[in-house]
Amino acid sequence: MEPHPSSPSTAAQSPAEGKIPAHPGLAGSPETHPYLNPNAPLEQRVKDLVARLTLEEKAILLNHKGPELKRFHILSDNWNQCLHGMRWAGGPTTLFPIPTGMAATWDPELIRLVADAISDEARAVNNWWHDDPDFKGGFGGRHGGEKTGLVYRSPVINIMRNPFWGRNGETWSEDPYLCGRMAVAFIKGLQGDDPRYLKLAATIKHFAVNNVEVDRKTLSANVSERMLREYWLPHWRDAVVEGGARSVMASYNQVNGLYNVFNPFLLKDILKGDWGFDGFTVSDLGGVRNKEMVVLSVNAGCDFSDEEFMKYIPEAVREGQISESRLDEALSRLLKVRFRLGEFDPVELVPWRKISMSVVCSPEHHALSLEASQKSIVLLKNDPALLPLDAGKLKKVAVLGPLAERVYEGDHFYIMAPGRKTVALLESLTKALPDAEILFAPGAEIARPLRVKDQPAPAPFDHVGELQKAVNAAKIADVAIVCVGTNQYVENEECDRTTLALPGNQQQLVEAVLAANPNTVVIFHNAGPLCTPWIKEHVPSCLAAWWSGEAQGDALADVLLGKANPAGRLPYTVYASDAQVPPQSEYDISQGFTYMYVRGEPLYAFGHGLSYTTFAYSDMKLPALTAKANDTIAVTLTLTNTGERDGDEVVQIYVKEPAGKVVKPRLRLVGFKRVTLKAGETQTVTIPVEVARMRYWDEDTHAFVAEPGRYVLNAGPSSADIKLSASFVLEPAWN
Repeated sequence: MEPHPSSPSTAAQSPAEGKIPAHPGLAGSPETHPYLNPNAPLEQRVKDLVARLTLEEKAILLNHKGPELKRFHILSDNWNQCLHGMRWAGGPTTLFPIPTGMAATWDPELIRLVADAISDEARAVNNWWHDDPDFKGGFGGRHGGEKTGLVYRSPVINIMRNPFWGRNGETWSEDPYLCGRMAVAFIKGLQGDDPRYLKLAATIKHFAVNNVEVDRKTLSANVSERMLREYWLPHWRDAVVEGGARSVMASYNQVNGLYNVFNPFLLKDILKGDWGFDGFTVSDLGGVRNKEMVVLSVNAGCDFSDEEFMKYIPEAVREGQISESRLDEALSRLLKVRFRLGEFDPVELVPWRKISMSVVCSPEHHALSLEASQKSIVLLKNDPALLPLDAGKLKKVAVLGPLAERVYEGDHFYIMAPGRKTVALLESLTKALPDAEILFAPGAEIARPLRVKDQPAPAPFDHVGELQKAVNAAKIADVAIVCVGTNQYVENEECDRTTLALPGNQQQLVEAVLAANPNTVVIFHNAGPLCTPWIKEHVPSCLAAWWSGEAQGDALADVLLGKANPAGRLPYTVYASDAQVPPQSEYDISQGFTYMYVRGEPLYAFGHGLSYTTFAYSDMKLPALTAKANDTIAVTLTLTNTGERDGDEVVQIYVKEPAGKVVKPRLRLVGFKRVTLKAGETQTVTIPVEVARMRYWDEDTHAFVAEPGRYVLNAGPSSADIKLSASFVLEPAWN
C-alpha cells in the first residue's frame, strides 16, 4: 500500500479573515448560504442547513447509510469500528492489544496515545479517499472496502459484571472508576484536542446494563435504581461529561421491562437531562425494525438509526406521530457533530485533513503497540522465581500450545487485510535466542473451528499424537513455555461462555508438560477471566498476556528474558470457580459480583500483578483530618524500589466506607497511579481522590448522598494487598 502524499498534521488554524475560501463540491457559497460560513456560530450554521432541507432529506440524513443528498453534496455517515485499531480491508492498520489488555496497563495516558494513533490512521484513510479520485477502498468488506465516515462506534464501555460474557474482550473493567478513566482517555485520543474540529466522533456503547449475549435482543435486565446509579452508570457519566463523547449507542436489551432504544428515562432524563449530553444517540444495528418502533424510539430520545428512520419518519411526521420540532432536534444534534468534523468547511481550515497515509502502520505506531503490549502483561505468579529467564543458559526451549504461533487479533478488526503482519511468541523467541534450539508443538486444541459454507471441513486434530509431541519436547528442554487460552470460537459477540475453565484439552496439555519438565511457564491469552486453580497451585510461573496486538510475541519475549519488567494489573476478579459467580440474571452486584462483593477468596484478586523487583510503601498522608462532600483529597505516600531492577508499580487507593443506611462495598477503587522507579529510587507519589465518588444513591430522595462518618483510604498494589491506611471524617452536609 503506497502512502498517499500529503502535508504532515499541524496545529489548529483559525478561519481566515475576510474572504472565505470556497468549498469544492458544495452547492452555493458562504455569501449566499450561511451554513457554509466557517466564521458563523455553529448553532446558526446548523439551523440554516436544517431550514433548507425537505422532510424526506431530513429523514435521509438520519439513516447512517442513506444516499447522498446531491442537492447539498452531503454523503452518508457510514460509520466504522476502532476498538483496538482501525477496521479497514484496504490494507493493514496498526493492531493494538484488546481493550481488556489495555486496561491491564492501568495507564490512562498510554491509552490516550494509543487512541490518538488509531484516529490518526482513520483520518489518514478518510483523507485519502476524499483526495484521490482513484481510491478503490481496498478489496471489500462491510466496514473496510467502503468509504467509511468519521463516526467510529468505539469504545465499548459496558461494565464487566458478567465473567462469562462473550464480549469482555471489547471493554475495560469490572470497576466503574477504572472503566471510566480508560474510557475518558480513549475518547479524548480519538476525538483530538482541537477546540474547534473533531478528529473523529466517538460513539460509546452499549447503553446500558448490557453484558449478556444470549437472548440479548429480548432480555430484560432488572436492576434497582440504586445499583443502576452507583454501578452501571458512573463510567458512562465520565465518558459523556468529562470525555465529551459525541455519540451514545442504545443497546438491544431492556432495562426493567423497557427496551433501551425506547427508554426516555435513560436517553432523555439521565443522558440528555442530568448529564447535559449534546451529541446524538443512535440505535444498535437492527434495534429499530418498523414504523411503530421508529415512532417510539424517536420520541424517547433516539436521534439516529438505519434505513427504517429514512423510510418511516416522513410519514410519521405528517401523521402527527412525531413532531417536526423533535425531528429537527435529532437532526441538529447529528449535524453539530458533522460540522465539527469539518465536513462543511474548506479543507485548509481543518487541521486533521493534513494527516497523510504515512502514519498508517508507521514505525512509531508499531513501537507504541509494542509498549502497550509490554505494559499490559500481568505476572500472575513467580514462585519459585523461574522468571526472568537467563538467555545465556538456554540451549533448548520448548514453545508449546495452540497460541504459541498464533496471534488472535480480537473482535471488530479486519484480520484479512492484505499485508497484515503479527508476531507470535514462537517467531520472537527464535529471533531472540539465535543460539538456542526452539522446539514447537501445539499440543492441544482450543475449540473446533466452525465449518464455513462451501468450504471443506477443518482438518481433524490428532489430540494424542500432538500431546505426545509436546511432552517429548518438554522433556529435553531447559524450560517449557505453554501458551494457552481462548479464541473467537469461545469468546465473541453473540457467544457467551459456559465455563471459566480452559477450553479444549489445554488443561491436560499443561499437566502433561509440567510432569515432563518442572521448569514450566504458562502464558494465558484470553479476554474474560480463566479459572485455573490447578495451574496456580502447581505451575511455578504464570503470565496473563491477553490478545495483545501485532507485537505480542516481541513483548512477551522481552518480559520472559527480562528486557522488560512486567507491571500489568488485572482489571477484573478471577473467580475461584464457576460456582463462585452468582446467576447471570442477577444484576445486583452486592449478591457476590466483583471484588467489591465477592464471597470467599478469588483465584486472583482485582488489581493483582507482580514484578521482578520489590517495592516498599511508607508515610501515607492526607491533607486534613476532615473533608466535605465536594472536596478532592491529595493522598501522598512514599514509594521505594527496594529491588535490583528498574520497574513500575501501580499504586491503588481503595476506600472503606462507614456503615450506614445501606450495604456498602467492602472496598471501592477511588484512585490509582502507575509509577516508574529505577532500582533503589524513592519517590513521593500524589494521587487525587474525589470524595464525591464515595456517595451512595438514596432511593428515598432519588439523589446521591454523602454519608457523614469516618472513611478509611487504603493504599497498596492490589485490592487484596493493602500496605498503608489513613482516614478522614466526612463532615455533615450542613457544615
